[in-house]
Amino acid sequence: MGRLVVIEGLDGAGKRTLSDALTKALHDRGSSVATLAFPRYGESVHADLVREALHGEHGDLGESVYGMALLYAFDRRDAAEAIRADLRTHDVVLLDRYVASNAAYQAARLHEGADSPVVEWVRALEIDRFGLPVPDAHILLRVAPEVAAARAENRARADAERRKDAFESDDDLQARCAGVYDELAARGWLSPWHVVDGAERVDAVALAEAITRPAA
Repeated sequence: MGRLVVIEGLDGAGKRTLSDALTKALHDRGSSVATLAFPRYGESVHADLVREALHGEHGDLGESVYGMALLYAFDRRDAAEAIRADLRTHDVVLLDRYVASNAAYQAARLHEGADSPVVEWVRALEIDRFGLPVPDAHILLRVAPEVAAARAENRARADAERRKDAFESDDDLQARCAGVYDELAARGWLSPWHVVDGAERVDAVALAEAITRPAA
């Protein structure tokens, strides 16, 4: 059975770049790797509803904390069997966002922290009720909110298909979310967390070794 590793961080933190670098480093170590990014835009009706709501469609859906959280959760529930299949056939399954994203963003939207009832609700819904695989490790790609915002803005200017949504455009939300992520990491929420500085060049080789090291 492979290890389930999740990369978390703010919009614009550089998760995709880290996923590519970490995949290469794992391959160089002889590990087989499967990757998946959430939300699964263009593949999941629930993810597409998320995107549409974040761009002002579907009335007041985008304003609902629990309604949006359910859509994110349904997207992952529908991918659960594929994740389990990848875990059976690969050494590492590397996810760009997972359950912790839902917990962090919804708590931040409520101006609450990692002790928010919504964080426990997300865990109970996605892990207990939907039976999603529990991560073996999280990687928090930590960057200053203003750095992440600038990267997201540059990305949107370079690619019309990646225009900023309501969450990405809310600087205060991003700052609050960064704080919740730090709290989740400090608590070891769901699994051990490896916190790396996204403002500097990440040593993907050392990180690959750390996330594949057997638990003590």
